[in-house]
Amino acid sequence: MTDLPKALPESVRALAEADFSAVAQRFSAAGFAVTQPADGILTIKAEGERPSVLVSVGVHGDETGPIEVVAYLLEALSQQAPSLAVNLMLCVGNIGAIRAGKRFIDADLNRMFRKERGTLEGTAEAARADVMIAATTDFFDGAGPVRWHLDLHTAIRPSVYPTFAIVPELIAEQPRRELIEWLGLAGIGAVIMNPASVGTYSYYSAEHHAAAGTTVELGRIGTLGQNDLSQFVDASQALDDLLRGAAKREARQQPHVFNTARQIIKLSDKFQMAFGKETHNFTALKQGEEIARDGDTIYTVQHPEELVVFPNPDVRIGLRAGLMVVRVA
Repeated sequence: MTDLPKALPESVRALAEADFSAVAQRFSAAGFAVTQPADGILTIKAEGERPSVLVSVGVHGDETGPIEVVAYLLEALSQQAPSLAVNLMLCVGNIGAIRAGKRFIDADLNRMFRKERGTLEGTAEAARADVMIAATTDFFDGAGPVRWHLDLHTAIRPSVYPTFAIVPELIAEQPRRELIEWLGLAGIGAVIMNPASVGTYSYYSAEHHAAAGTTVELGRIGTLGQNDLSQFVDASQALDDLLRGAAKREARQQPHVFNTARQIIKLSDKFQMAFGKETHNFTALKQGEEIARDGDTIYTVQHPEELVVFPNPDVRIGLRAGLMVVRVA
């Protein structure tokens, strides 16, 4: 049973419902090896060494803009199937949450890509993460050196930088430079270098499969079928070029780069932030200002200026309630 809006373009409905039948048939007819290793996961491969690109959408069920973008892009590409120049894995993350129009069913799927899940181990999202991990391992097993993972999201709250990305620091220098260059082509305004995993899908791919992985925030959250697709034009073009192996375009600007100063972890039910969760991403705070307090623990700004990203005091205990960053480039 699906709760998706009735008046959806067929390609968008198909992707949101994880129905790959039409596009799979076209790629298969063009000579690609096409598999669907699990519900919501499609792989398309050709013989010989090619770049391997994993594109994931819907890891949060209410972040629907990237679903629409990828649906239109995949439909057009399947009509010209020989143009696909990479081995592609497409993953629709939290299918149940998408159908229900919710962010998640039991817990945040993008915190499940870790060994220790504690009390979250028995959730629907933990089971889904295990399926995604297995398919990801199979996809990258034996792949060539060029490996990408673009995990496409949209942000809940407004942001000083409407588009931004999180990039794991552990990615090797050359692929990391190429990834940031691509993010510039995609119109991404800011890149946050992340030194440690909080259980995200893209960090998992970078850490365990040597992929140039990134979590990309492409503007604001919206209703499926009603997203303002104009906010995704640059990202859609850059992704299409990547999948088709097109010549590189000139980026209009390079993203500003930020290092992670610290992760604000919620330790107890006493946790309180010094500002509301509606605070814009990349809001600047000055040295000495209070960020949050959690019982006897008080978080304050340590650098001359730090900017807050993802402030959310309502997360579960033990999870990140905010990210403090400093600009370096």
